[in-house]
Amino acid sequence: MSSLNLNFEKTALVIIDLQNGVVQFSDGQEIVEKTVPLVDLFREKGSLIAFVNVEFLDGKDRLEPLTDQPAAQGGAQMPANWADFAPELNVGAGDYKVTKRQWGAFFGTDLDLQLRRRGIDTIVLCGIATNIGVESTAREAFQFGYNQIFLTDAMKTFTAEQHEATCNYIFPKIGKVRTVQQFLAEAAANG
Repeated sequence: MSSLNLNFEKTALVIIDLQNGVVQFSDGQEIVEKTVPLVDLFREKGSLIAFVNVEFLDGKDRLEPLTDQPAAQGGAQMPANWADFAPELNVGAGDYKVTKRQWGAFFGTDLDLQLRRRGIDTIVLCGIATNIGVESTAREAFQFGYNQIFLTDAMKTFTAEQHEATCNYIFPKIGKVRTVQQFLAEAAANG
């Protein structure tokens, strides 16, 4: 396993869909808890954190292609706080927030623009769901040329099999795979 050679001036934390509705639906509280120390570290370093959520205006803006496994019907009314970030993340008014309307955090948002304007060349990814929002964002980031670090124990999806498939076969081909503890240890070693 090669060193991460972290430069926090050029590294951003991108947190995918750690919002009330997704965390509750996926029983993902432990993912929020693993992400809190990352948020603290990136704040301490003065590095960019992109808090990404998914939200729909009226349901008509949802992607609904013909599939063999359709998602829940569009237009369903979500609870009022469904898209609010998990409170433990302490997302404030001055934080950078990205609202997406599909799986990946780059398509249709200003995420790439904001990263490039800050000279960021590396993103650290975590969140829910490993093989949907996180993997879609990772594939987009790869095509944009970003270096990526995947904190796989700060991710979750519907089944262990789906999570492991993405972590074992996709992520190692487009970035570096670590646990939160490994990442924090390497960050501490870099000063």
